Amino acid sequence: MPMNEILTFLKSVKPASWLKGILYSLLIVLIYRSSLQWLILRDWPREDYSYACLIPLVVLYLLWEKRSELISTPSTPSWMGLFPLGVGLVLFWLGELGGEFFAQYISLWLVIVGVCWMHLGWRKLKTVGFAFIMMLAMFPFPYFINAKISLTLKLLSSQLGVWMLQLYGMSAYREGNVIDLGFTQLQVVDACSGLRYLFPLMILSLIVAYWFKGRFWKKAVLFLSSIPIAIVVNSFRIALTGVLYSFWGPAVAEGFFHGFSGWLIFLFTTAILLAEMWVLKKIGKGMEKDEESIRSEVGQAADNAAGASVGWSRSFLQPQFIAVGVVLGLTLGLSQGVEFREKIPIKQSLDQFPLQVGEWSGTRETMEQQFIDELDFSDYVMVTYRDRQNQTVHFYTAYYENQQKGESIHSPESCLPGSGWKFSRAEEIALAAGNGASLRVNRVVMEKEGERQLAYYWFAQRGRVLTKLYQLKLYNFWDALTRQRTDGALIRVITPIAGSEKPEDADTRLRGFLNEAIPLLPEFIPN
Repeated sequence: MPMNEILTFLKSVKPASWLKGILYSLLIVLIYRSSLQWLILRDWPREDYSYACLIPLVVLYLLWEKRSELISTPSTPSWMGLFPLGVGLVLFWLGELGGEFFAQYISLWLVIVGVCWMHLGWRKLKTVGFAFIMMLAMFPFPYFINAKISLTLKLLSSQLGVWMLQLYGMSAYREGNVIDLGFTQLQVVDACSGLRYLFPLMILSLIVAYWFKGRFWKKAVLFLSSIPIAIVVNSFRIALTGVLYSFWGPAVAEGFFHGFSGWLIFLFTTAILLAEMWVLKKIGKGMEKDEESIRSEVGQAADNAAGASVGWSRSFLQPQFIAVGVVLGLTLGLSQGVEFREKIPIKQSLDQFPLQVGEWSGTRETMEQQFIDELDFSDYVMVTYRDRQNQTVHFYTAYYENQQKGESIHSPESCLPGSGWKFSRAEEIALAAGNGASLRVNRVVMEKEGERQLAYYWFAQRGRVLTKLYQLKLYNFWDALTRQRTDGALIRVITPIAGSEKPEDADTRLRGFLNEAIPLLPEFIPN
């Protein structure tokens, strides 16, 4: 971009507006510092979201593209921006005290929208609305949503891949995410789910649709078509891997070829998207308005108004500026100056959990350090118990002295599917807890590569027994405010389901073990 354009734009903005922008930016960065660090250092390096680091550059370009319209449109400060600002701050505290980064990300977006709306007005906000929509692409989904999307894509891709292999003439059968080719088996893992192509292609199609000169329905078709295109092309990649495997062996399913084929597939889908644009442009071409002239007229009108100012306010005594500054300042002071969580130590170390539970004898196990670092618990126990018939129950409990963003309980609903387990049945059931009481727990039948297991799990949270992750977050938020406590534990038991064994028999085994184990838990976990 020409340097004179940049200088002209910078001169058009009043110094007071620059100072206010810098002050707001500083307050927002300080308020969301830990969340921004997590986003940049932990979320963006994830392979499924590695594209997200480019989104801020895209947003800046979209804003720069609208500079003329911004200059020509007068600022009309509005109190309507208080609504997104207020919702954003509520989500900030929900995420801060509940330990949820995604709530913080949406909060950050809403606060920025609210501040801009209050100072620039609705007309200017609408002018750069697409840039604000694109900002949302910077934020990854929560892990449990990401895992569900990935699992669904793996199933779709493997089904279509098998159909393509059979169409080619190869003998191929599918069991879950495993494709049996007779001479070998291909497992459709997370890297092959297509998620790493789907999100970037959807974002690319959204940008292309924004710039596409055509009716709204054409833009919608262009954007929505990216989803089936990504799924079908990824299935083709899986099928092609199966075909080439028969010629060159496992080298085509791993290493350089696997990664390089992913890039080729993405380029191929991009070419399909461009071809679709060409076809859509040809449909009803004569009936559409020439938008190029409209754009040039708007640009010319904006250029004629280049001398107009884009200042956010006439003075620092503007009510909106004072209100936003006070609210953000209080939020920063409370979040940094008040400790809402006390560390509640465990009653006694889980290392002391007995290895003899009724007729069950246990062998203590240890977790690899990389998983300990990832889970961030305060204490844990992992024991494999066996009864006299050599039946097995795996017992795991993790305790957290306090829970906060990045250091909270990981639900098995997220972790187990992430390691390849498919939940075939998931429900809540009641278990006897002694003294005639009962507790609700999650019951899950899961499968992986022909193996089946039955799992029970629940969250023991400061005298409550919870089964849902959203309950965990909400009670963490409430108890941090009212009790200064967010301590809690995850209890999980798993038993294998043998080949011809019924899940009901595994239920009997787990219930028998838990009848002996549940009364021991209050000796360790604070109430």
